[in-house]
Amino acid sequence: MTTYLLVGAGPGLGLAAARRFGQAGHAVALLARDQEHLDALVATLDDDGIKARGYVADVLDPEALTRALETAAKELGPIEILQYSPVPRADFMKPVLETTAADLDAPLAFSVKAPVTCVNTVLPGMRELGRGSVLFVNGGSAVRPKDTVAGTSIAFASESAYAQMLHTALAGENVHVAQLIVPGAISPDSATSSPEKLADLLYGLHTDRDNFRHYAEPMPDPQDRTP
Repeated sequence: MTTYLLVGAGPGLGLAAARRFGQAGHAVALLARDQEHLDALVATLDDDGIKARGYVADVLDPEALTRALETAAKELGPIEILQYSPVPRADFMKPVLETTAADLDAPLAFSVKAPVTCVNTVLPGMRELGRGSVLFVNGGSAVRPKDTVAGTSIAFASESAYAQMLHTALAGENVHVAQLIVPGAISPDSATSSPEKLADLLYGLHTDRDNFRHYAEPMPDPQDRTP
């Protein structure tokens, strides 16, 4: 059994994706900052008959992040799928003219340094396994920056560049890197962006292994200034 590892486990998309990959026969490793929160998610997956464990780590702490990833692989089996989709903090989303250089430290650590840490940690195991998928989930500002959320727009764009370079560099090693852009809100009532729909899309990115960037739904008109 190989492992699906989710960085940024939550009760919406995170739980739906964990359930989808778990139902496909993968063990599930969930990473988040709060143990009680993780225990609730693991209990829900356990009720579904899915083998899952939670690991506490803050993506802004590289040592703790690396330790959690390594422990998950040892306890559950080699990591075949890594999904990086933690939700950015609200303080990353300042208007561009109010954003200082210091304001970019945390967003870039969150969206660039942490993914690099994750990939560098799990890639040797994927190479040994002979296959793997690295899945990035981002909002629309990753491809169409918004001046009202400058920190996230800058950091997501950098994350996108890193992910696309990985896609090219690892294509010959049977490690598929893909990005899912979710332009709008994730809602249970959405025909395109419900947690379950997005979970199915993510599973398809892992199995179909074609192209780098995919969209949950068409991008809104650029004149729409709604955050």
